[in-house]
Amino acid sequence: MIPAAYAILDLDAVQHNLAVVRHYAPDAKVMAVIKANGYGHGLLRIAEALQGVDAYAVARVDEGIRLRNAGFANRIVVLEGFTYADELDAFMNYQLDTVVHSSVQLELLDKRHENNQITVWLKLDTGMNRLGFKVRELDSVYQRLSACSVIKPSIHLMTHLASADDKNDAMTLRQIRLFDEAVAKYPGQRSIANSAGILGWPAALAEWVRPGVMLYGISPFPELVGSQLDLKPVMSLHSRLIAVKPIEKGDTVGYGGSWRCEKSTLLGVVAIGYGDGYPRYASPGTPVFVNGKRVPLIGRVSMDMITVDLETQPLAKPGDPVILWGEHLPVEEIAHCAGTIPYTLVCGITQRVQIVCD
Repeated sequence: MIPAAYAILDLDAVQHNLAVVRHYAPDAKVMAVIKANGYGHGLLRIAEALQGVDAYAVARVDEGIRLRNAGFANRIVVLEGFTYADELDAFMNYQLDTVVHSSVQLELLDKRHENNQITVWLKLDTGMNRLGFKVRELDSVYQRLSACSVIKPSIHLMTHLASADDKNDAMTLRQIRLFDEAVAKYPGQRSIANSAGILGWPAALAEWVRPGVMLYGISPFPELVGSQLDLKPVMSLHSRLIAVKPIEKGDTVGYGGSWRCEKSTLLGVVAIGYGDGYPRYASPGTPVFVNGKRVPLIGRVSMDMITVDLETQPLAKPGDPVILWGEHLPVEEIAHCAGTIPYTLVCGITQRVQIVCD
């Protein structure tokens, strides 16, 4: 039975996109970011497709534990680190690398007396003003970490770029210079570049790169789509027509009657809605593929259905295939029509969408 809403994942595209990473950063080790359930594509599924990388990066400790319990032996870096003592126990038990970014973490590490148990990535805040220590704190923090017996030798150093998706924003170069100058005298490996850094800022390339959204075939730059960067989309979202009916000039469609028909046309109802992860605020005119051709969304997106104008598809009928985003309908374009970013769309796919691996 064909499900009403399903996503097809092209796992070969993951490897293609990884090759693009290595093209741009040939001398760097790759820390593949697979947090948030592999950006909605499935944590374990994407980890399996990326087994050749040097490390995985996740946001939270439970994601790292899940990878370990599934048998993945790769280095795993937990980007949010730990907050409580029992979480720190998990880092040791499951051999997870931690990012250290706060004084609370330093206090917890000071209390441990085990030897050489945890690899640390010390995070500097160079302008994101989210997680990390200020550059002026680096000397004291580094010395304090070096004195912690529980930490393995060779502390690594990292920062995060705040505006790398804007190639005209000088902030990125300021962040890179600040980081490079601050860490110059310290040993250990370094990591700066996210997807936008890899693709747009050669000066951000260090011993490690941290590709995220580009691995899924999505552009980190708002003015581009993945195919313009030689990236291949991993996810395509599919449904079907469940009703086709004529509507007359003056008829309104959907909740609130916010869309009014300007001339007689053919309306199609598609079995997908925000309950599946299709964006609630997609505007009228958002493109939808029906039988391989673009048609516009009309009316409001509802929980289980959307409506489209089938004027150019007079032979359309219930059961005909519909694509909401994919190779010929970039998710970046749909996100733009919904006033959001493509990250939220792929991460927002709900449990009732069946996943099919191609």
